[in-house]
Amino acid sequence: MMKSLVCLSLILLPLIAVVEGNLGGWKKIDNLSDPNVVSLAKYAVDEHNKQSKANLVFVKIVEGKEQVINGKKYDLKIAAKDGGGVTKNYEAVVVERVWAHYRSLESFQAV
Repeated sequence: MMKSLVCLSLILLPLIAVVEGNLGGWKKIDNLSDPNVVSLAKYAVDEHNKQSKANLVFVKIVEGKEQVINGKKYDLKIAAKDGGGVTKNYEAVVVERVWAHYRSLESFQAV
């Protein structure tokens, strides 16, 4: 019985370490033109406009990273134009749960 428990531990411990290493940590988004990532960035700008009565226009994603939580959390640096045509960078944090058809803008601020 003890041998079986030791063998099982030796098999499961490396698997647990691998899984824990991938969950919760931030990972760079390599494909910033991925349609889902672009959709999230546009959602962030639109939602910010609604909440703050601003008139920003999405230009592009400058950089981004994602984190696996209860869904995915995206930290995106977005270039957007204001009403005067001036382009500035903004940092947006968006949470997405695809299975629940849920998106939420957690923060949006100039950087």
